[in-house]
Amino acid sequence: MEKAFILISCDVGSENELFTKLNEIDCVSSTTITYGEYDLVVEVETETPQKMDEFVTSKIRKFQKIRSTITLRVTA
Repeated sequence: MEKAFILISCDVGSENELFTKLNEIDCVSSTTITYGEYDLVVEVETETPQKMDEFVTSKIRKFQKIRSTITLRVTA
């Protein structure tokens, strides 16, 4: 099992919309709206590292209102 936290910076005012959309994705365990440099923290679990890479590149980064992401992979 592969687990990661994804820090997301998004367009101003789009936090709630992205929160709702991200929570509808199967491999998303939780989503939290935050204040500061990053607007959302998303906890993700996938079966393999390859599926995690695919999720980040083909799902998360395709949202038009997401400006940047940082993926923190959990190792222990």
